[in-house]
Amino acid sequence: MTTTRIIVHPGFHKTGTSSLQSYMAKQADVLTPFVTFYGKAAFLKAGSAARIYGQKPYPWRLRAFRTALDRFLASIPDDPVIVLSRETFSGAMPGHRRLFGRLVKDYESAAVPLGQQIVAALRARFGEDAQIEYFYTLREREAWIRSVYGHLVRSIHLREDYDTFRAQFPKLRDPAEESASIAAKLHLDAVHFARLEDCGGRREGPAAALLDLLNIPPHIRETLPAAGRANVGQSAELEAEFLAMNRAGQDKIALKRQKDRMLRKARDD
Repeated sequence: MTTTRIIVHPGFHKTGTSSLQSYMAKQADVLTPFVTFYGKAAFLKAGSAARIYGQKPYPWRLRAFRTALDRFLASIPDDPVIVLSRETFSGAMPGHRRLFGRLVKDYESAAVPLGQQIVAALRARFGEDAQIEYFYTLREREAWIRSVYGHLVRSIHLREDYDTFRAQFPKLRDPAEESASIAAKLHLDAVHFARLEDCGGRREGPAAALLDLLNIPPHIRETLPAAGRANVGQSAELEAEFLAMNRAGQDKIALKRQKDRMLRKARDD
């Protein structure tokens, strides 16, 4: 009986995850003989449940995540190599708020219980002999938290300037250190790391590191197109506009729509 190899890509956020997911999804037909890839759109319920648990870490929220993940895994075939890519598998992005306005300052507190459920669900579905690996995309700490801030300014009602925001994370760990600490608690068969600084400029973008890990044959990779960028951040000028809009006290839904329109126009231009 062939052992199933499962690679879980649990983020982190703002480390090229959207670009990787978009690229792998678009090349699915070519890569199907070598890997079955499931990204964000494949398991929306499980991904959303993981994010909610990151902000509301109650036991029943964790059970809701496990139920959604079990249902997803029951719906997919027994392929030899499977990749599950969803950054919310590490919880909520730091900078978001938990109950009572408490700031999410780390991944580990949510990512470890989520990871334990992921590993247990995969072994229940594919057997105790399944090869379960984690693959983290990472980024230098200060560049990463700066990108997180830019994302939050455009996506939620964040009103702090960057220096004020950054000061709320006096003990911020480097993503490489935190991911290694999380993985060490999950009893995985292997753990892999790739820095955006190293793989982001390659022809396939951040997906290049995953393609390396999958040992995609060179003659197949030569046929793959160059990657574009996904979820690109805004300019400094647009970020300043978004911050001013956040501080103006507009309706949150209308504000989000207006920012989305401005961002689309800027990207089109």
